[in-house]
Amino acid sequence: MQRILPLLLVFISFSALFSQEKITLNGQLLDAETQEALPFANVAVHNFESNILITGTITDARGRFEILEMSVGKYRLYFSYLGYKTVEQTFTAGGLNTFFDLGKIQLAPSTENLEEVEVFGKQATTNADLNKKLFSLEDNIAQSGGSVLDAMKTLPGVTFDQDGKVILRGSDKVVVLIDGKQSSLTGFGNQKGLANIPASNIEKIEIINNPSAKYDANGFAGIVNIIYKKEKQTGLNGDVGLSFGLGALGKRTYDTPTDLGSFSTNPKLIPSVNLNYKKDKINYFLQSEFILQEALPNNEFTTRNYDDGRNLISQVPENRKQFRAIINGGIDYDLDEHNSFTFSGLYDREKHIDTSQVAFIDLNTNSRNRFYNWREEEVTRYINAAVNYRHKFEQAGHTLSANAQYTQGLEDETYSLNDSSAVRIGRDKTNIRAIENTTSLSSDYVRPLKSGRIELGAKLRIRRLPVDYTITPGNGSIIYPGLGTFSDWGENLYAGYANYLLEKEKFDVEAGLRAEQTDVFYNLDPVNAYYPDNDKYNYFELFPSVRFTYKLNDNNKLSIFYNRRIDRPGEPELRVFPKYDDPELLKVGNPYLRPQFTDAFEIAHKYLWANGSLFSAVYHRIIKDQYMRIFSIDDSNPDYDIVNRIYQNTGSATNTGLELLASQDITNDWKVSGTLNWYTNAINAYSGNLLFPFERTFDIQKSTANAWDAKVSTEFDLPKSFTVQLTGIYYSDRNIPQGEELARSSFDLGIKKSLWNKKADLTFSASDIFNRFGIRQQLTNEGFTAQYQNYFETQIFRLGFKYKI
Repeated sequence: MQRILPLLLVFISFSALFSQEKITLNGQLLDAETQEALPFANVAVHNFESNILITGTITDARGRFEILEMSVGKYRLYFSYLGYKTVEQTFTAGGLNTFFDLGKIQLAPSTENLEEVEVFGKQATTNADLNKKLFSLEDNIAQSGGSVLDAMKTLPGVTFDQDGKVILRGSDKVVVLIDGKQSSLTGFGNQKGLANIPASNIEKIEIINNPSAKYDANGFAGIVNIIYKKEKQTGLNGDVGLSFGLGALGKRTYDTPTDLGSFSTNPKLIPSVNLNYKKDKINYFLQSEFILQEALPNNEFTTRNYDDGRNLISQVPENRKQFRAIINGGIDYDLDEHNSFTFSGLYDREKHIDTSQVAFIDLNTNSRNRFYNWREEEVTRYINAAVNYRHKFEQAGHTLSANAQYTQGLEDETYSLNDSSAVRIGRDKTNIRAIENTTSLSSDYVRPLKSGRIELGAKLRIRRLPVDYTITPGNGSIIYPGLGTFSDWGENLYAGYANYLLEKEKFDVEAGLRAEQTDVFYNLDPVNAYYPDNDKYNYFELFPSVRFTYKLNDNNKLSIFYNRRIDRPGEPELRVFPKYDDPELLKVGNPYLRPQFTDAFEIAHKYLWANGSLFSAVYHRIIKDQYMRIFSIDDSNPDYDIVNRIYQNTGSATNTGLELLASQDITNDWKVSGTLNWYTNAINAYSGNLLFPFERTFDIQKSTANAWDAKVSTEFDLPKSFTVQLTGIYYSDRNIPQGEELARSSFDLGIKKSLWNKKADLTFSASDIFNRFGIRQQLTNEGFTAQYQNYFETQIFRLGFKYKI
């Protein structure tokens, strides 16, 4: 029943969450014979069905007009002037384009009516081209008070792996943007750090599965855009909040016998502030969050069964004490009505101390034969500074923007390992210090057309990431010798794009092409004994994107997508220095990794009705040179049972699936929504060579397995300003390289009470109430099998308060 119930609920549930787009309409009225402007002419907007006047305006001295804040819908437009024949047009708008230029409209007895301009109806969670899904975090009660990762838990197609990476439609190759820009905070390749970004000042999250050519080409699974709150009202406004929580109230399984064990009943305190002050031409904005907590971000149980009869179990808990401060702010300055600047900056500093006692238990004799005391002290810091210039031409929506951005990421990580066993008594210590510096310059040009728009842009990005590695080996050190003390990685990216959108009454087409030239180098310490050569390469690639949307009727729309994308390994995937949180299950990168390329195809359909919607999509992705972690035994040390987890290119694979989003307002006070994502990852057979710590082959068997995840959410508006939200999540079994990941589930509850005429909100949330969301994997490789269970902190209860200024 635990497996079947979420799926049944998805098929009987339908979603809500409608958002109303606003549009701007402009054009110019001219005399058809003399081509002179017609000042003070009338422009009237009528409802299409009833023909009742809704709004209107008059032209200025140059015959130009502009109508702001029109709602989406279908209209009749009337252009009239004394002595001229009235011109009528049909116009329908629905969120695909927010600026419309009707061009030069000629009024004369002989004037032919212009073609109809039509963009369809009411926008739901999905946008008008069925490519973008938008989720307001104010509607996310059951996961309130937590991190961005917590908030994304219920989003369609989103899951998480054992490293805390977002899996979107079955892949972790996801790009995460902050307010539309990449930064060191979330990474320039695969995403990172979302579990440490509080959601309290985030307004909404966008998921873009098939980005157009104006977006960077990386991230085959799609783009997640995290949008901070930014008020636009005059004067002082915003909100302040405070969240208190307790995590890991229960333990899924018993700890292995150590004095420390794993943290439980972990306290968490997150104060936040969001302020905005606007006066005249200047708008000041500031958001800040602080995290003070104990946590259990990892709690890894690994049982290894070797072919020679040995059976071992170990547990690696990351018992964390953490403090984090994030300050994000800036100034919007309107130089005049056409030119504006935004100066913004972000400072994020985090320090945590992880402690662990790791026992290795021989299951055949039930004895402890090795024992580590492990401690990590890490400081991370992210700095982002940006200047954005925007020029608005006289035509609404016609803009030119330029952006300069500098971002820096610091990682200073020290591991201390005490080993006390029959094999040795010794202490090892390692320190990694990495500073990532990135500078980017970009420009974008947008011009609305009578039936669409054109977008052009260019980008330059320069990244450098030197790493210093210091080893203090102890007696009989287990740290690999000959790694060297430094590495230096860099990437230069030059890009340009053109994107064109054509909109007609029954269809619209968007086509774009992005060109990227990439230069990469990776220099290693010459004493490195495992990789004899530095790496350097460059490549030029074209990334086309095409979308065709056909409007069946006012309530039905069908879209077809194609795009080509790339995923470049970042420095963490390339890093040659191992991570020693589990010295016998060692994670390490590969400096010789190459990018993977993906061709993506999708067909999507949206059906709207009065109080609900249904979105469905079928997608297929072909992946070339896929890279992932490979498990392999290192038997070079007879005293230790070391398994390496090394990144490798592994040949070709496919990702095929079906996604459904459905929602329904049952009553005015009861909303139900559900999502279902079914997919199959087909991994082709592949053989390759590992170079670390010695050259050997590895093999991946061909595997194809189906997986699905279902999410159901229901929300009730109760008397006395109470709102209750219940969420159920189920992830099925799924295949992974060399094995499978087992099913898991979560049940979340949220309660919100509005106070003082909705000036304040009091919330209570409980995530993973039954503590069933841990990750379990079964792995098979030559010489051993392994069961990996990560019972990290998923069960958290929070109480939050937010007051609107």
